[in-house]
Amino acid sequence: MRIPFQLRGIEGTVDVKVAVNDAPVALGCRHPEGAQDLPVCTAVIDYPGRGYTAAMGWVQLVSSTDGESGEEGFDPDPLGFYSDLDVPYAWFGICPTLFDAPSRDARDDMIWLAHSFLCFSPTLVTREVSAVLGFSWGFEIRSSHVVLHDAQRLPAASWDGHVSRLSQAYPGWQFTPGSQHG
Repeated sequence: MRIPFQLRGIEGTVDVKVAVNDAPVALGCRHPEGAQDLPVCTAVIDYPGRGYTAAMGWVQLVSSTDGESGEEGFDPDPLGFYSDLDVPYAWFGICPTLFDAPSRDARDDMIWLAHSFLCFSPTLVTREVSAVLGFSWGFEIRSSHVVLHDAQRLPAASWDGHVSRLSQAYPGWQFTPGSQHG
């Protein structure tokens, strides 16, 4: 799926791919056996802006029947070394690539859905986050069988639905509602 966007007056695109994880060792998955056959999501930014103009990040929230809030709620999903920091970004940098390969040791029935948002901080010296675009993706496990959910673009209002939860999780940050542009 290709999603066009505009940030700081410059047009760009995000190419999103969701595929079966058939090579968890090659992808560096921490728990390869638990990642096998679950999805791998990659979102690559194509944006001609450079330097600070291209400083962006990915904020991801996950709803999972085995998660903190259960299927009814979404929880922030900081990955790797960001998980112990007061940072809402799961990935941040110059045109950062979103990469996620969830794993589960047990193959119990469950639903796992991510809402991934390309975001930016209008000025890099403040703790303000504005969304540019969002998409959902995920998987279900039914009777040990994995079914992938292809990426779907989220409407702008989806970000607004997560602002309160993000503000609770990261009280030192400001999340701008209605900011699906730059």
